[in-house]
Amino acid sequence: MKKIILLISLVLLLGNGFVSAENADNSSLVNSCVKLFKNDESLWGIKTCDDKVIVEPEYKKMIRLGESSYIVQRKSKFGMINSQGDELVPVKYNHAERVLGRYLKIGSGNRYALYDENGKELLAREYSSIDLLFGGMFLTCKDFKYGIVDKDGNTILENKFDDIYMPKPNIMRINYNGQWYEIEQVRGETLALPQDIKDIKGNENFKISEIIAKPGTATGYYGVTFTDYLLKIFSSISPAHEQTIDELMLSQGADTVTIFFKLGWLPKYPFVYVRNYYNTLRTPNNGPLSDVKYELKRRLQ
Repeated sequence: MKKIILLISLVLLLGNGFVSAENADNSSLVNSCVKLFKNDESLWGIKTCDDKVIVEPEYKKMIRLGESSYIVQRKSKFGMINSQGDELVPVKYNHAERVLGRYLKIGSGNRYALYDENGKELLAREYSSIDLLFGGMFLTCKDFKYGIVDKDGNTILENKFDDIYMPKPNIMRINYNGQWYEIEQVRGETLALPQDIKDIKGNENFKISEIIAKPGTATGYYGVTFTDYLLKIFSSISPAHEQTIDELMLSQGADTVTIFFKLGWLPKYPFVYVRNYYNTLRTPNNGPLSDVKYELKRRLQ
């Protein structure tokens, strides 16, 4: 009986530190004594538990990021603030996406950056794509070349490679100058590359081999939510379609499910698709003409 009373007392004591707060989806538990509120114009702000306004309601969206930050949307622009209203990332970007609940991928004009929940810049806004990989790594693309960084933004592979993808959590395939290489982690279910990639050569935990035949086309998606999957299941139709869906999803903000209900993206689709198709076609390293280019180059040598 004493144990039960002690347990109840402990729960009540800890419970005083947690306050339920609304977010853009009307549900969340916040580890601080603040709460979101909405005014008559359906704009969001932040109050203390005793209803003192900290952040005036001026945001169309406020989406929880980590323990004490929010992705915010003012008019059509995105940024990040903390629960005290301090601007961690300027509200000036066209696209925003929440990654793993604690990272912010944000950018404009096909250039993206990556921030942690505290507003620390992990990757500068110079990448055309930043995708989540197995093992908490990120695949980056810059100037048509791919590389890998860890969850803290440290470079594992520089942006020198023509293509990188992971068919399984413990296998990575890398294309360099038309030749495919496979890295397999022998022990462990998920690949964890050392930060100093040179150490991998003498590490018996890794198996490196060349692949003669080019593997199947990678889709570019490595860890997605069920909502994202419903959209991206059709992405294999073409890389241009994949990029177009990504762009239109990002234009909806981090709350990607709204694309099902807001049909404003439909008229934009053909124009965005044509642009992305052209960009995909001219991709020098892993576009649809890359095999032909490499074969011609090989014969001319």
